[in-house]
Amino acid sequence: MTVLDTAWNLFAPYISFVVIVVFTIIFAWLVSLVIGRLVRQSSPQLAGAARRLGIVVVVAVGGTVALQALGVSPDVLLLMIGLLGVTILVALREPLENYGSKYFSDIYTPFKVGDTIRVQGFSGKVIEINAMTTILLSDEEQLVSVPNVSMIRDVVVNTSPQAWKEVVVPISISGNVDLPAFESELRKSLSKLRMRLDRRFPPVLTTKARTPQSTDLSLIVMLRHPEDRDAVTVEVNRRLTEVLAQVRGAKR
Repeated sequence: MTVLDTAWNLFAPYISFVVIVVFTIIFAWLVSLVIGRLVRQSSPQLAGAARRLGIVVVVAVGGTVALQALGVSPDVLLLMIGLLGVTILVALREPLENYGSKYFSDIYTPFKVGDTIRVQGFSGKVIEINAMTTILLSDEEQLVSVPNVSMIRDVVVNTSPQAWKEVVVPISISGNVDLPAFESELRKSLSKLRMRLDRRFPPVLTTKARTPQSTDLSLIVMLRHPEDRDAVTVEVNRRLTEVLAQVRGAKR
């Protein structure tokens, strides 16, 4: 047996392991790039966390396959994956809570940028609502950063005059929808709700973010009676769905 044969017999069992590791590193890098492009409109902190999470998931899967190639027991691998998953969830618990609370506060919490609110003993004007926190400007001109999860867990008092009148509906439409046509048809549809809306304040549709793939909008309507809030919200969402289907159908 030659030296080359000896070397081959020594390293042959590890070749598949090395190949899997190399492909895992390359794939993790590609996943990081893709996630970075998908969340480029988000805050740098959130984008960085998403990219790191993607890399961790790819490395975990690739590492599992690589260890299996070495003959490691599947039970040990499952235990390692479970421990890794628990560690990730614990590490990201607070960011995930705040990010999820941002979604629910957009839909269910009756306040927006410009309103004056009171929460957790702090009071001030809302000047920013980002993925993690809601920023208030207090009467003493101090910035107060309140975690978004507090907007779900604690009592939030909106002290803005006639804040009860406003119903804010977030809208997300695909980038291929004709926005002017959508707005025109939406206004026509909402005009049929005029008996429930304050005629002094017509519905306002504003653009929050726009990319080639999608457009995020915010629709604000003003109620005549506070007890109509739930009914009007349901009706507005129904009409939104109908208008979107109508605009898409017309485009085809």
